[in-house]
Amino acid sequence: MGTTSLVKLQRKLKKELDADRYQHTLGVMYTAASLAMCYGEDVEKAQLAGLLHDCAKCIPNDRKIRMCRDNGLEITKVEMDAPYLLHSKLGAFLASSKYGVKDDDILGAIMWHTTGRPNMTTLEKIIFIADYIEPARYKAKNLKEVRQLAFHDLNLTVCRILEDTLHYLDSGKAEIDPMSRSAYRYYHNLFFETEDKGNSLTV
Repeated sequence: MGTTSLVKLQRKLKKELDADRYQHTLGVMYTAASLAMCYGEDVEKAQLAGLLHDCAKCIPNDRKIRMCRDNGLEITKVEMDAPYLLHSKLGAFLASSKYGVKDDDILGAIMWHTTGRPNMTTLEKIIFIADYIEPARYKAKNLKEVRQLAFHDLNLTVCRILEDTLHYLDSGKAEIDPMSRSAYRYYHNLFFETEDKGNSLTV
C-alpha cells in the first residue's frame, strides 16, 4: 500500500471512528508493526490490519446486524445476544468491500482479532495481541507481564490473553464466544499435555 496510502486511509478512518477508538486504532497499528519487526512478519500488512481492525466498531449495533444480514454474513446466537462482537467479521467485510483490501492474511487478522481461533497465522496472532497490549490499554489483568511476553513468544502470549479474558468473561462481565474457548484449548494444549493442576481455566 505504501506510506502515502496508509496516511490517506488514516484520514478516512478518523471520520468513521470516535476520538478514543481512533487513538486505539493508531496504537494497535504501531504495536502491530513493532511485533511484525520482532517476528519477521510483513510490517506493512501488520500496519494495515491494525489500522482497519476496528473499522466497524463504531457502527451502531442494530445497523451491524442489518449490514451483516444484507451482505450474507452469518450471525450466531452469541453474536445476536452481544452484537458488538459482530464488528470483527463486519470489519473484515468492510476492509474488502469499502477499503479495497483483498489480502486474505489481512482480512483473517481483522476477522479473528476479538475472539482468536485455533491455529492462527502469525499476522492473526500479532493483531490479536496488539489489540490487547497497545499503549493506551490499562485495565487488563497482568498487562505489564503480557506486554513483555509478547516480544518473546507469540503462542504463549495468545494463550495468556485468552486465559485472562475467559476468566474475566466467566465472572459474568459479558458474553463468551465459543471460538474463544476453542482457541484457548488449542493454545493451552501446545504447552500442557493435560489441564493445569489448579491454575488453569477449565474449558
